Amino acid sequence: MKKPVPKENEVTVRVRACGICGSDIPRIYQNGAHRMPLIPGHEFSGEVAEIGKRADERFLHKRVGVFPLIPCRECAACRIGKYELCRNYSYLGSRRDGGFAEYAAVPAANLVKLPDAVSFEAAAMLEPMAVAVHAMRRTLPCMEDRIAMCGLGTIGLLLAMFLKDAGFRHIFLIGNKDFQKETAFKLGFSKDQFCDGRKEKVSTWLMERTIGAGADVFFECAGRNETIAQAIDLAAVSGRVCFVGNPFTDIRIPRDVYWKILKNQLTVTGTWNSSFTGEAGDDWQYVMKRLSEKKIIPESLITHRFLIEKLGEGFQIMGDKTEDYIKIMGVFGG
Repeated sequence: MKKPVPKENEVTVRVRACGICGSDIPRIYQNGAHRMPLIPGHEFSGEVAEIGKRADERFLHKRVGVFPLIPCRECAACRIGKYELCRNYSYLGSRRDGGFAEYAAVPAANLVKLPDAVSFEAAAMLEPMAVAVHAMRRTLPCMEDRIAMCGLGTIGLLLAMFLKDAGFRHIFLIGNKDFQKETAFKLGFSKDQFCDGRKEKVSTWLMERTIGAGADVFFECAGRNETIAQAIDLAAVSGRVCFVGNPFTDIRIPRDVYWKILKNQLTVTGTWNSSFTGEAGDDWQYVMKRLSEKKIIPESLITHRFLIEKLGEGFQIMGDKTEDYIKIMGVFGG
């Protein structure tokens, strides 16, 4: 494929690392993308190889991370700086060509320069890290809150990492795989903080650890009917439930579960994408600061690495679930 030529406000990024997201699997194997043919890949980093006529020359040859959402900057959300909620956005890897290629054309406004201490692989995880931080900051837990979480994929484990880094102590993780348990322990969570849903009754386990009250905050990161019902059922009185996971199917809430929302006066919220404004307070800068200070080491979640020529093997692992994995990373040599 030809090297893309940047438009006047774009740059061409030589891709050095690109992670496979769970959303890439149905896009590749089942539903296709919004525009076809298309190069997927929205979690990537690299070096700026070429700049358009009106792009900032200071980006040339710099190491960068890439915010994949391209806002219209005209809709109601964009006018107040909530670009993640743009009604007319484009998106690298789903609406226009993304990072599973040697080069990608990217708007210069979507770049963030990388400090020397931040690796290309870590930078390719900026997007899922910022998504996790966005969920945490939207829900605004208090330090003494009892926080429960189910759905321990990449986003869920990153969210657990950031909650722990922020100083929250009462974090309870609910998983159903041995490698999730092993990863949680490696991240510093104790055996008493991990519930293996295959072996223990989750409701009993969580109530024992919350003195019968339930979770003040429950992050649902799986997007499944049963875990959504579980999150609502196990939230404390006046608790908060944050839906993070993308839904796999239509979501149907049983009447008894819906009553819990009413009778416990729960706050139920959703979270979408991450804030990228170029200002110090956005989610990406929050993540970058912690990466620079080595407070968060996302590379610890990379379970597989493939050169671009072999990246199809990574898609097969995720599509067929032939192996345990957390983050599968494509790396580009040379």
